[in-house]
Amino acid sequence: MERVVITGFGLLSPCGNSAQSFWEQVSQGISGLGPVTRVDASLLGNNVAGEVRGFNPDEHFGRQIDLLDRFAQLGLVAARQALADAGLATRLEEGNGGPAPHRVGVLTGTALGGVESEDASFYQLYGKKSPRLHPFCIPRMMFNAASAHISMESGAQGPCFAVSSACASATHALGEAMRMVRNGTADIMLAGGADAPLTLGVFKAWEAMRVLAPPEPSAQAACRPFSVDRAGLVLSEGAAMFVLESERSARRRGARIYAELAGYGASADASHITLPSQQGPLRAMQQALLDAGLNPGDIDYINAHGTATRVNDPIESAAIGSLLGEHASTVAVSSTKSVHGHAMGASGALELAATLLAMQNNCVPPTANVTEVDPECNLDITPNQPKAKTIRAALSNSFAFGGLNAVVALRQFK
Repeated sequence: MERVVITGFGLLSPCGNSAQSFWEQVSQGISGLGPVTRVDASLLGNNVAGEVRGFNPDEHFGRQIDLLDRFAQLGLVAARQALADAGLATRLEEGNGGPAPHRVGVLTGTALGGVESEDASFYQLYGKKSPRLHPFCIPRMMFNAASAHISMESGAQGPCFAVSSACASATHALGEAMRMVRNGTADIMLAGGADAPLTLGVFKAWEAMRVLAPPEPSAQAACRPFSVDRAGLVLSEGAAMFVLESERSARRRGARIYAELAGYGASADASHITLPSQQGPLRAMQQALLDAGLNPGDIDYINAHGTATRVNDPIESAAIGSLLGEHASTVAVSSTKSVHGHAMGASGALELAATLLAMQNNCVPPTANVTEVDPECNLDITPNQPKAKTIRAALSNSFAFGGLNAVVALRQFK
């Protein structure tokens, strides 16, 4: 069984479009949330979101842009960054001294796929009574579009598909990609997540569920996980992609190794379509520890799912408390959604990036915007200020509607 290491990553987020800018904001609890600009805000009851700013698709794509929904654009650029960061060629070719293309795969997670294209197409059909739609409508909408375009551009010929499990999508993708490298199916997997859900249809659908944070005097402070006055989640968009590589492959080509992706756990609550349980998340965390050969006392940091909804945060806190037991007081926990929002199927990838950077910098990023810690969330949630701490091992949690849970374990590479 191969050890699986991270040798490169890239991202686009409301907190910046590079690892450095992302960490500068996340580590200091500087919010990337703000007033909605991608949708007519007058039509919304909840005018706050996490938008990827400073991203001009025309700077990244030529005629190819006609085939790409925004979620695929974000995923493809993040993959380019990850390949470059890992020291891999933009285009893999046989016989050039790099990894064999058929030993490199792609696995992305997305909750909604090309929903921006779907929204626009259905407006043409139902709103404007257009008799026909754009011929590229289906290639833009399909959930596997990001994976397919990354494969075509990079030349990766190994396993290539998409995972969709709502807000756990990226973490499921990362965990399954880790298994493929570990069992020898591939030497390298490009894995992560991308979502661009900021459309009128998606906003109104989430409004109907009554879980979005209401309008606030300060949009930047709208997301307050674990705070007694938390009022709901904030939708966002983004993408993060990672190069997961066997230790053997990484050493063969002299790659820089950030950390080991050491464990993965997945479970289902099997109870309710929207109401989370405590036991399902607990089982996923326990499985991730077991898979990594770690004990609760080995964990120094947990990047929580932490959506800032009234129901989710106490249940996750109780599950973490049950996992850690006597170690609960020594483990730092935080929710970086407080600054980058909830990017649906991409959230787990952005949060793994935050966890990896926390490990690299020996710094726990804070849970921002906390006014008073909810007594029901009885953990060290790192309120408002970062904390210097050596992080030997960490967990990153993702839990989704449908009771679908995914957790990955990260460990310093030695």
